[in-house]
Amino acid sequence: MNAQAQSKTFQQFIPSMMGRADFISTFADIYEHSAWVAEQAWERGLSPVHDQVDGLHQLMADILLSSSRQAQLDLINAHPDLAGKAAIAGELTEASTSEQAGAGIHECSAEEFQRFTQLNDAYKSKFGFPFIKAVKGSNRFQILEAFEERIHNTPDEEFERALIEINKIALFRLEAM
Repeated sequence: MNAQAQSKTFQQFIPSMMGRADFISTFADIYEHSAWVAEQAWERGLSPVHDQVDGLHQLMADILLSSSRQAQLDLINAHPDLAGKAAIAGELTEASTSEQAGAGIHECSAEEFQRFTQLNDAYKSKFGFPFIKAVKGSNRFQILEAFEERIHNTPDEEFERALIEINKIALFRLEAM
């Protein structure tokens, strides 16, 4: 779908005209299991600038980036492991399932799943939260490569990177609406 078609699809919602309950229910899962971002967006007040994907994304991204470190960490931890147990068991959100499938993660060999498991475990052990990557446009080989590169970063670098990746994921989800 091209950008113009995506914008027209997004336009069906007209966020600035939505009531609180409809807005939150529509945008609650833009940030993984974190409806509080949509709640705060509505509470800050919506204007016609938020009726465009970029405008609403900027508002929501600003909310995440200005939140407490604990709120940010909670949102990071709301994300599933890539090719993790939840994916294998079919327990991901619809958006996460689609995103991981789009990257071909469901096509991993047994060895690749084992490598994802090893990297997930090592990453969480080092950083205390899951590896976050906006996987749209990537394949499983590129994701494994990013994993192997980023595991050498510092905890602060990875925390900041996780927030950047989460905001990319949110933009992709808004564009897909």
